[in-house]
Amino acid sequence: MFENVSAEMLGNIYVGLLGLSVLLYAILDGYDLGVGVLIPPRTEAFRDDMIASIGPYWDANETWLVLAIGLLLIAFPEAHSEFLQTLYLPATFMLLGLILRGVAFDFRAKVVQVKKRKWDMVFKYGSLLTTLAQGYMLGIYVTGLRTDIWAQGFALLAAFGVTAAYAFIGSCWLILKSEGELQQKAYYWARRGLGVLAVGIIAVSIANLTLHDDVRDLWLSAPWGYVLFAIPVVCFALLALCAVLLKKLPNTQGKGEWLPFFIALLVFLLCFTAFGISYYPFIIPGQMTVMDALSDANSLRFLLVGVVIVVPIILAYTAMVYKIFAGKSEKLSYY
Repeated sequence: MFENVSAEMLGNIYVGLLGLSVLLYAILDGYDLGVGVLIPPRTEAFRDDMIASIGPYWDANETWLVLAIGLLLIAFPEAHSEFLQTLYLPATFMLLGLILRGVAFDFRAKVVQVKKRKWDMVFKYGSLLTTLAQGYMLGIYVTGLRTDIWAQGFALLAAFGVTAAYAFIGSCWLILKSEGELQQKAYYWARRGLGVLAVGIIAVSIANLTLHDDVRDLWLSAPWGYVLFAIPVVCFALLALCAVLLKKLPNTQGKGEWLPFFIALLVFLLCFTAFGISYYPFIIPGQMTVMDALSDANSLRFLLVGVVIVVPIILAYTAMVYKIFAGKSEKLSYY
């Protein structure tokens, strides 16, 4: 069926699918990780409503992480090996955080009331551990899997930047899904997170230009340089618009509550676009190209039959979940 697809085209298809999986994971699981990070220690009613807002979605969201790891292993096994050899420790912490989230999500509903807060805090700190680990891994990955002091510093910056981005999109999600006092609190969290996110974008953009000569040359050359510099400008325009909306929307009786989350989606998409343009065709920045890491072409042609079936099913399933549970969140029921 795909016998005539060239190896180069296969590389582009699989790296595109990998990028799509990572982007959807960052957006979808990003907001529910952000909600977890924001869980307040002292307000039980908020905790119940916040977890209820992500309850129907979070398992489906994590599907994209599994798909991304599977695509990396199948299509780019050498890059997968290099990645895990360098980042096995933060990857372990990420998995530990995800496990803690899953255990806490179920146990909080099954333990006696006096122990419920303990499991809520496990969910919160499991979410925080996951976001910090993912940000650290992203930072090391962007440096080309370096482990020197400068790379470690950039990775720590990325860890806090990713956590801030997740918290921001999580607060925007709560604006969309909650009501009353929790929604007002979410507006406050979003306003605070927006400033931190803006500073993070500036810091990461500047630091990124110092990491790879090829990336710096691309940013400073025409025509791609104009596109790449336009992306942060558009991001800041969107964030400025969001800041205005976050002040006005609390007084609009529910109109336009979807706008902050939509703007957050656009900012994530633009940042990811800038990342993709900057580093293509590298699968590991500055170290290994897509074609260098590509698996056997005949095997990938065979697997592509399954991919064109499975990926649309996952997309359809995800869309169906969000359609079924559209609107304000309701009390979460456990069966």
